[in-house]
Amino acid sequence: MELKSACRMLLFPVQMLYYLVKASLSSLLPSRKKDLGKEVVLITGGGRGIGRHLAKEFAKQGARKVILWGRTEKCLKETSEEICLSGTECHYFVCDVANREEVYKQAKVVREKVGDVTMLVNNAAVVHGKSLMDSDDDALLKSQHINTLGQFWTTKAFLPRMLELQHGHVVCINSILSQSPIPGAIDYCTSKASSLAFMESLTLGLLDCPGVGCTTVLPFHTNTEMFQGMRVRFPQLFPPLKPEVVAQRTVEAVRADKAFLYMPWTMHALVLLKSFMPQVALEEIHRFSGSYTCMNTFKGRT
Repeated sequence: MELKSACRMLLFPVQMLYYLVKASLSSLLPSRKKDLGKEVVLITGGGRGIGRHLAKEFAKQGARKVILWGRTEKCLKETSEEICLSGTECHYFVCDVANREEVYKQAKVVREKVGDVTMLVNNAAVVHGKSLMDSDDDALLKSQHINTLGQFWTTKAFLPRMLELQHGHVVCINSILSQSPIPGAIDYCTSKASSLAFMESLTLGLLDCPGVGCTTVLPFHTNTEMFQGMRVRFPQLFPPLKPEVVAQRTVEAVRADKAFLYMPWTMHALVLLKSFMPQVALEEIHRFSGSYTCMNTFKGRT
Protein backbone atom coordinates (compact mmCIF):
# COMPACT_ATOMS: atom_id res chain seq x y z
CA MET A 1 0.00 0.00 0.00
CA GLU A 2 2.87 2.36 0.85
CA LEU A 3 4.59 1.58 -2.46
CA LYS A 4 1.36 2.33 -4.32
CA SER A 5 0.99 5.67 -2.54
CA ALA A 6 4.61 6.57 -3.26
CA CYS A 7 4.12 5.80 -6.96
CA ARG A 8 1.02 7.98 -7.07
CA MET A 9 2.91 10.86 -5.48
CA LEU A 10 5.70 10.54 -8.03
CA LEU A 11 3.23 10.42 -10.92
CA PHE A 12 1.18 13.38 -9.67
CA PRO A 13 3.49 16.15 -11.08
CA VAL A 14 3.60 14.33 -14.42
CA GLN A 15 -0.20 14.16 -14.48
CA MET A 16 -0.47 17.87 -13.72
CA LEU A 17 1.95 18.71 -16.54
CA TYR A 18 -0.02 16.46 -18.90
CA TYR A 19 -3.31 18.19 -18.06
CA LEU A 20 -1.75 21.64 -18.50
CA VAL A 21 -0.38 20.74 -21.93
CA LYS A 22 -3.68 19.11 -22.90
CA ALA A 23 -5.67 22.18 -21.83
CA SER A 24 -3.31 24.48 -23.75
CA LEU A 25 -3.63 22.43 -26.92
CA SER A 26 -7.40 22.20 -26.54
CA SER A 27 -7.66 25.99 -26.40
CA LEU A 28 -5.74 26.26 -29.68
CA LEU A 29 -7.36 23.41 -31.60
CA PRO A 30 -11.04 23.29 -32.60
CA SER A 31 -12.96 21.04 -30.22
CA ARG A 32 -15.82 18.71 -31.03
CA LYS A 33 -19.09 20.30 -29.94
CA LYS A 34 -22.12 18.46 -28.63
CA ASP A 35 -25.33 18.55 -30.63
CA LEU A 36 -28.21 20.46 -29.00
CA GLY A 37 -30.89 18.81 -31.11
CA LYS A 38 -32.27 16.74 -28.21
CA GLU A 39 -31.80 19.30 -25.43
CA VAL A 40 -34.58 20.93 -23.41
CA VAL A 41 -33.08 24.14 -22.02
CA LEU A 42 -34.55 26.04 -19.05
CA ILE A 43 -33.27 29.57 -18.45
CA THR A 44 -34.05 31.52 -15.29
CA GLY A 45 -34.35 35.26 -15.74
CA GLY A 46 -35.02 34.43 -19.36
CA GLY A 47 -37.27 37.34 -20.26
CA ARG A 48 -34.65 40.06 -20.69
CA GLY A 49 -30.98 40.97 -20.56
CA ILE A 50 -28.47 38.17 -20.93
CA GLY A 51 -31.23 35.62 -20.34
CA ARG A 52 -33.14 36.75 -23.40
CA HIS A 53 -30.03 36.53 -25.57
CA LEU A 54 -29.21 33.11 -24.12
CA ALA A 55 -32.66 31.86 -25.09
CA LYS A 56 -32.25 33.14 -28.64
CA GLU A 57 -28.73 31.71 -28.92
CA PHE A 58 -29.69 28.24 -27.66
CA ALA A 59 -32.55 28.25 -30.19
CA LYS A 60 -30.22 29.45 -32.93
CA GLN A 61 -27.71 26.68 -32.20
CA GLY A 62 -30.34 23.97 -32.41
CA ALA A 63 -31.92 23.36 -28.99
CA ARG A 64 -35.09 21.25 -29.29
CA LYS A 65 -37.08 23.22 -26.71
CA VAL A 66 -36.46 26.39 -24.71
CA ILE A 67 -38.22 27.15 -21.40
CA LEU A 68 -38.16 30.61 -19.83
CA TRP A 69 -38.59 31.39 -16.15
CA GLY A 70 -38.88 34.88 -14.73
CA ARG A 71 -40.94 37.25 -12.62
CA THR A 72 -42.27 39.56 -15.37
CA GLU A 73 -44.79 37.87 -17.64
CA LYS A 74 -44.71 40.63 -20.28
CA CYS A 75 -40.98 40.13 -20.92
CA LEU A 76 -41.28 36.34 -20.87
CA LYS A 77 -44.13 36.40 -23.37
CA GLU A 78 -42.32 38.73 -25.78
CA THR A 79 -39.15 36.63 -25.73
CA SER A 80 -41.09 33.38 -26.07
CA GLU A 81 -43.02 34.67 -29.08
CA GLU A 82 -39.80 35.82 -30.76
CA ILE A 83 -38.21 32.40 -30.31
CA CYS A 84 -41.32 30.58 -31.54
CA LEU A 85 -41.27 32.72 -34.68
CA SER A 86 -37.70 31.55 -35.32
CA GLY A 87 -38.98 27.95 -35.47
CA THR A 88 -38.01 26.65 -32.00
CA GLU A 89 -40.59 25.43 -29.51
CA CYS A 90 -40.60 27.78 -26.52
CA HIS A 91 -42.59 27.88 -23.27
CA TYR A 92 -42.60 30.35 -20.40
CA PHE A 93 -43.66 30.18 -16.76
CA VAL A 94 -43.79 32.94 -14.18
CA CYS A 95 -41.54 31.80 -11.33
CA ASP A 96 -39.53 33.59 -8.66
CA VAL A 97 -36.46 31.44 -8.00
CA ALA A 98 -36.13 32.99 -4.54
CA ASN A 99 -39.32 31.17 -3.54
CA ARG A 100 -38.36 27.55 -2.88
CA GLU A 101 -41.89 26.14 -2.91
CA GLU A 102 -42.73 28.01 -6.11
CA VAL A 103 -39.62 26.58 -7.79
CA TYR A 104 -40.53 23.02 -6.86
CA LYS A 105 -44.15 23.53 -7.92
CA GLN A 106 -43.27 25.03 -11.30
CA ALA A 107 -40.60 22.38 -11.90
CA LYS A 108 -43.34 19.75 -11.58
CA VAL A 109 -45.52 21.71 -14.02
CA VAL A 110 -42.64 21.92 -16.50
CA ARG A 111 -42.07 18.15 -16.39
CA GLU A 112 -45.78 17.48 -16.95
CA LYS A 113 -46.32 20.02 -19.74
CA VAL A 114 -42.97 20.15 -21.55
CA GLY A 115 -40.84 17.17 -20.45
CA ASP A 116 -37.52 16.57 -18.72
CA VAL A 117 -35.13 19.51 -18.53
CA THR A 118 -31.67 18.46 -19.72
CA MET A 119 -29.95 21.86 -19.49
CA LEU A 120 -30.52 24.23 -16.58
CA VAL A 121 -29.18 27.77 -16.99
CA ASN A 122 -29.16 29.71 -13.71
CA ASN A 123 -29.10 33.29 -14.95
CA ALA A 124 -31.59 35.18 -12.73
CA ALA A 125 -29.94 37.90 -10.63
CA VAL A 126 -30.52 41.29 -9.03
CA VAL A 127 -28.22 44.09 -7.87
CA HIS A 128 -29.07 47.10 -5.69
CA GLY A 129 -25.82 49.03 -6.05
CA LYS A 130 -25.46 50.47 -2.55
CA SER A 131 -22.96 50.30 0.29
CA LEU A 132 -23.69 48.07 3.26
CA MET A 133 -24.83 50.90 5.54
CA ASP A 134 -27.05 52.42 2.83
CA SER A 135 -28.69 49.10 1.94
CA ASP A 136 -32.13 48.12 3.07
CA ASP A 137 -32.15 44.79 4.97
CA ASP A 138 -34.88 43.34 2.78
CA ALA A 139 -32.96 44.31 -0.35
CA LEU A 140 -29.84 42.56 0.95
CA LEU A 141 -31.85 39.41 1.65
CA LYS A 142 -33.45 39.57 -1.78
CA SER A 143 -30.03 39.52 -3.48
CA GLN A 144 -28.92 36.46 -1.55
CA HIS A 145 -32.21 34.62 -2.09
CA ILE A 146 -32.28 35.21 -5.86
CA ASN A 147 -28.59 35.20 -6.78
CA THR A 148 -27.47 32.33 -4.54
CA LEU A 149 -30.22 30.31 -2.88
CA GLY A 150 -32.25 30.30 -6.08
CA GLN A 151 -29.57 28.06 -7.60
CA PHE A 152 -29.93 25.61 -4.74
CA TRP A 153 -33.67 25.22 -5.38
CA THR A 154 -33.52 25.03 -9.20
CA THR A 155 -30.62 22.57 -9.17
CA LYS A 156 -32.30 20.38 -6.57
CA ALA A 157 -35.44 20.44 -8.70
CA PHE A 158 -33.86 19.34 -12.00
CA LEU A 159 -30.50 17.67 -11.31
CA PRO A 160 -31.89 14.34 -9.94
CA ARG A 161 -33.58 13.56 -13.26
CA MET A 162 -30.40 14.44 -15.17
CA LEU A 163 -28.49 11.97 -13.00
CA GLU A 164 -31.10 9.28 -13.69
CA LEU A 165 -30.86 9.89 -17.42
CA GLN A 166 -27.06 10.23 -17.22
CA HIS A 167 -27.50 13.24 -19.43
CA GLY A 168 -27.59 16.91 -18.49
CA HIS A 169 -25.80 20.18 -17.92
CA VAL A 170 -26.00 22.86 -15.21
CA VAL A 171 -24.93 26.37 -16.24
CA CYS A 172 -24.36 29.41 -14.01
CA ILE A 173 -24.06 32.95 -15.31
CA ASN A 174 -21.83 34.35 -12.59
CA SER A 175 -19.60 37.46 -12.65
CA ILE A 176 -15.94 38.37 -12.36
CA LEU A 177 -17.06 40.39 -9.31
CA SER A 178 -17.32 37.07 -7.48
CA GLN A 179 -13.50 37.01 -7.46
CA SER A 180 -12.72 40.70 -7.66
CA PRO A 181 -15.36 42.60 -5.66
CA ILE A 182 -15.94 46.34 -5.91
CA PRO A 183 -17.41 48.85 -3.45
CA GLY A 184 -21.01 49.90 -3.91
CA ALA A 185 -22.30 46.46 -4.88
CA ILE A 186 -21.69 44.51 -1.70
CA ASP A 187 -24.93 42.53 -2.01
CA TYR A 188 -24.14 41.44 -5.56
CA CYS A 189 -20.46 40.63 -4.98
CA THR A 190 -21.23 38.57 -1.87
CA SER A 191 -24.02 36.62 -3.53
CA LYS A 192 -21.93 35.91 -6.63
CA ALA A 193 -18.98 34.72 -4.51
CA SER A 194 -21.35 32.29 -2.79
CA SER A 195 -22.73 31.25 -6.17
CA LEU A 196 -19.21 30.56 -7.45
CA ALA A 197 -18.43 28.37 -4.44
CA PHE A 198 -21.69 26.50 -5.07
CA MET A 199 -20.74 25.81 -8.69
CA GLU A 200 -17.16 24.82 -7.87
CA SER A 201 -18.41 22.33 -5.30
CA LEU A 202 -21.12 21.04 -7.63
CA THR A 203 -18.65 20.62 -10.51
CA LEU A 204 -16.32 18.53 -8.35
CA GLY A 205 -19.25 16.56 -6.96
CA LEU A 206 -20.34 15.52 -10.46
CA LEU A 207 -16.92 14.24 -11.58
CA ASP A 208 -18.03 10.63 -11.17
CA CYS A 209 -21.49 11.21 -12.69
CA PRO A 210 -21.33 10.21 -16.38
CA GLY A 211 -23.10 12.44 -18.85
CA VAL A 212 -23.74 15.36 -16.48
CA GLY A 213 -21.54 18.45 -16.59
CA CYS A 214 -21.29 22.05 -15.38
CA THR A 215 -20.30 25.38 -16.89
CA THR A 216 -19.69 28.57 -14.91
CA VAL A 217 -19.46 31.84 -16.85
CA LEU A 218 -17.62 34.78 -15.28
CA PRO A 219 -18.03 37.86 -17.49
CA PHE A 220 -16.76 41.38 -16.95
CA HIS A 221 -19.28 44.24 -16.82
CA THR A 222 -21.99 43.52 -19.37
CA ASN A 223 -23.99 46.26 -21.05
CA THR A 224 -27.50 45.44 -19.81
CA GLU A 225 -30.27 47.32 -17.99
CA MET A 226 -29.30 45.68 -14.71
CA PHE A 227 -26.03 47.62 -14.54
CA GLN A 228 -27.31 50.79 -16.19
CA GLY A 229 -25.27 53.82 -15.13
CA MET A 230 -22.17 51.92 -14.04
CA ARG A 231 -19.03 53.69 -15.28
CA VAL A 232 -15.58 52.30 -16.06
CA ARG A 233 -12.67 54.78 -15.97
CA PHE A 234 -10.98 53.39 -19.11
CA PRO A 235 -13.79 52.13 -21.37
CA GLN A 236 -11.38 51.93 -24.32
CA LEU A 237 -9.23 49.40 -22.44
CA PHE A 238 -12.11 47.64 -20.69
CA PRO A 239 -15.22 48.06 -22.84
CA PRO A 240 -18.44 46.57 -21.45
CA LEU A 241 -19.36 43.24 -22.96
CA LYS A 242 -22.33 42.93 -25.29
CA PRO A 243 -24.99 40.56 -23.90
CA GLU A 244 -25.32 38.79 -27.24
CA VAL A 245 -21.57 38.03 -27.20
CA VAL A 246 -21.82 36.67 -23.64
CA ALA A 247 -24.71 34.47 -24.75
CA GLN A 248 -22.89 33.17 -27.82
CA ARG A 249 -19.70 32.35 -25.90
CA THR A 250 -21.73 30.70 -23.15
CA VAL A 251 -23.55 28.34 -25.51
CA GLU A 252 -20.27 27.49 -27.23
CA ALA A 253 -18.68 26.73 -23.82
CA VAL A 254 -21.60 24.45 -22.92
CA ARG A 255 -21.32 22.60 -26.20
CA ALA A 256 -17.58 22.15 -25.62
CA ASP A 257 -18.16 20.93 -22.01
CA LYS A 258 -16.00 23.75 -20.68
CA ALA A 259 -16.15 24.00 -16.89
CA PHE A 260 -15.22 27.70 -16.50
CA LEU A 261 -15.38 30.59 -18.95
CA TYR A 262 -13.80 33.99 -18.19
CA MET A 263 -14.80 36.95 -20.37
CA PRO A 264 -12.70 38.58 -21.65
CA TRP A 265 -9.66 36.30 -21.35
CA THR A 266 -7.71 39.10 -19.59
CA MET A 267 -9.78 38.39 -16.46
CA HIS A 268 -7.52 35.37 -15.92
CA ALA A 269 -4.69 37.81 -15.23
CA LEU A 270 -6.80 39.66 -12.67
CA VAL A 271 -7.48 36.44 -10.74
CA LEU A 272 -3.80 35.50 -10.93
CA LEU A 273 -2.68 38.88 -9.59
CA LYS A 274 -5.03 38.54 -6.62
CA SER A 275 -3.43 35.26 -5.65
CA PHE A 276 0.00 36.71 -4.81
CA MET A 277 -0.05 40.53 -4.74
CA PRO A 278 -0.12 42.36 -1.38
CA GLN A 279 -3.30 44.13 -0.36
CA VAL A 280 -1.80 47.62 -0.78
CA ALA A 281 -0.95 46.84 -4.40
CA LEU A 282 -4.47 45.58 -5.04
CA GLU A 283 -5.86 48.77 -3.53
CA GLU A 284 -3.75 50.83 -5.93
CA ILE A 285 -5.09 48.79 -8.85
CA HIS A 286 -8.64 49.57 -7.70
CA ARG A 287 -7.81 53.28 -7.41
CA PHE A 288 -6.18 53.33 -10.83
CA SER A 289 -9.07 51.49 -12.51
CA GLY A 290 -11.67 53.64 -10.78
CA SER A 291 -13.57 50.72 -9.28
CA TYR A 292 -14.06 52.72 -6.06
CA THR A 293 -16.34 55.14 -7.90
CA CYS A 294 -17.77 53.05 -10.74
CA MET A 295 -21.08 52.56 -8.88
CA ASN A 296 -21.51 56.26 -7.98
CA THR A 297 -23.66 56.84 -11.08
CA PHE A 298 -25.42 53.46 -10.89
CA LYS A 299 -29.11 53.52 -11.78
CA GLY A 300 -29.90 49.87 -12.37
CA ARG A 301 -32.97 48.57 -14.13
CA THR A 302 -35.54 51.35 -14.53
